[in-house]
Amino acid sequence: MSDLHIRLEQNKLEKAAYLLKCVAHPIRISIIDLLDQSGSLNVSELQDALRIEQSLLSHHLTNMRDKGLLKTRREGKNVFYSLADVTVTMIIGCINSCKAV
Repeated sequence: MSDLHIRLEQNKLEKAAYLLKCVAHPIRISIIDLLDQSGSLNVSELQDALRIEQSLLSHHLTNMRDKGLLKTRREGKNVFYSLADVTVTMIIGCINSCKAV
């Protein structure tokens, strides 16, 4: 057993685990995918694309922003959301390309 080594660095494992916990919901993964494609979207645009209630969307957006996954920009009455870090899209891309899923 002593010859076995962890191939990934501990800090990368911790960051990946944190990000996976933060996005471990189909709606959150969909939000990330939409923002990855578009750059930034406001709540109405996200709601139209996801076809979910505004209160549910706001809950997920607030949670993701509080955990540092999203950043916001205000233009008048609109708040635009964008990804704070593209690392999460790389992790989701790896999962998406996995044949086991």
